[in-house]
Amino acid sequence: MKATIWHNPGCGKSRATLEILQGRGDVDLEVLEYLKNPPGRDKLVQLYRDAGIAPREGVRTYGTDAEERGLTTADDATVLDAMVADPRLIERPLVETDKGVRLCRPPERVNEIL
Repeated sequence: MKATIWHNPGCGKSRATLEILQGRGDVDLEVLEYLKNPPGRDKLVQLYRDAGIAPREGVRTYGTDAEERGLTTADDATVLDAMVADPRLIERPLVETDKGVRLCRPPERVNEIL
């Protein structure tokens, strides 16, 4: 099975999710450090759609000014514009497989798409 993780090595939840993926013997894993190579707007739209969540549900509030900027209640276009401009606003980790996409908080949510 192929899996892609949008990963931040500085994040414990992201590292734990990566460990789950690496611990399986059947995963062809692509690791993308999204702060270095952020997904574009179209990819973010697809990821959130496939995860079944609104972009504002994928906003990282801890350590960002997302709440002060009203991003937790903003419309999709506003949230996506902000994420594209500042990828630190993207909550992590996002994992994509042929079975779907999950925002893996907690990390065990990745098992839903494996």
